[in-house]
Amino acid sequence: MGDGTPNKVCRVHPEPHDELRTASFRDLDTTTLYAILKLRADVFVVEQKCVYADLDGRDTEPGTRHLWVSHDGDIRAYLRILDDGEVERIGRVVTAPGARGAGLAARLVDAALTVIGNRPSVLDAQAHLVRFYARFGYQQTGPEYLEDGIPHVPMFRGAPQPVH
Repeated sequence: MGDGTPNKVCRVHPEPHDELRTASFRDLDTTTLYAILKLRADVFVVEQKCVYADLDGRDTEPGTRHLWVSHDGDIRAYLRILDDGEVERIGRVVTAPGARGAGLAARLVDAALTVIGNRPSVLDAQAHLVRFYARFGYQQTGPEYLEDGIPHVPMFRGAPQPVH
């Protein structure tokens, strides 16, 4: 995945109150996995009213990394990184309603970019979040489209360029 670390649960940029963690699927304990899937269902399926197959089989792929922020065992924010061959794909970015506005999504994206390292990456941003992802170097690569009734925009971030 670019970070060279073994597939173990480890801290990424820990903070005093929230723990930012990363793991492969096989290293997720069942309680954490349940909490992640519950957060994704609560926000994407219930709150955003998107009926879709969240369990798409990609969570279990060997190259997938799961990143989350927890506080006292509660999952407050989450994203996953998929290995799409030539690029890494960031997806399923979600923050619990009670944790929004605390900068957790930005912490997760920063951590994801550390995990990704020098590889290019893509994501499909909800249209209202294009400026948020642009702060991390992502650029729109195609027209806006509807996914599950929500406007999305494809975005790309190239590998960092060497300084001369």
